[in-house]
Amino acid sequence: MGRALAALLLGVILAILLFAVAGWIGSSIPRNSGWVEPDDGVEIMVETNGVHTALILPLVTPEKDWRVDFPVSDVAQSGEPYTHVSISWGEREVFLNTPTWWDLSPGTVLRIIGVGGEGLLHVAHYVRPAPSEYVRPLTISREEYRRLVAAIEQSLPQGQKVRHDGYGPQDVFYDAPGEYTASNTCNQWTSDMLAKAGVRTGWWTPFAGGVTKWVPEAGT
Repeated sequence: MGRALAALLLGVILAILLFAVAGWIGSSIPRNSGWVEPDDGVEIMVETNGVHTALILPLVTPEKDWRVDFPVSDVAQSGEPYTHVSISWGEREVFLNTPTWWDLSPGTVLRIIGVGGEGLLHVAHYVRPAPSEYVRPLTISREEYRRLVAAIEQSLPQGQKVRHDGYGPQDVFYDAPGEYTASNTCNQWTSDMLAKAGVRTGWWTPFAGGVTKWVPEAGT
């Protein structure tokens, strides 16, 4: 019994290590390898907390008014002069029931690895977000931004929106299409959106670092 348990534990550890190595290799293979950041266009930002990534976009541009899809009235603190919206996609159970990573249960992790989970959008409203280690600016052309908008719109709720309270007064969740799996993660969604816009990014990016490695910090 002891040997069987040890063998099982070793197998789990090896699987995790292999997944981590595969993720790093996959994220190092570029999509849109010839892309060059333009001098002028639309400034977006890639946001990370080290585990999860999101795209920060201007709230209103000639190409898109995100207030139509994500009205400020949906958040509790609706009276602020918001300038940007942060959009990310993830797993429903994790988003709604794990306000911190310490709340993530082993059962939820095993379920996601085994059978996956439902998708959910997380949307936060910001006032003039500043570049930092965790918020990295990226300029893309207006045509690329239009393609980015079109890609994100495919992840929007179809029909009537189902809204869920966010973590605080400036964010909210919406039901969204898509299945979250070990290979189709929140960070893969971020890089897929960038890739569909034509921006250089990694091929398979299950981890946040696989996304941010392609977006240097401001000034570097």
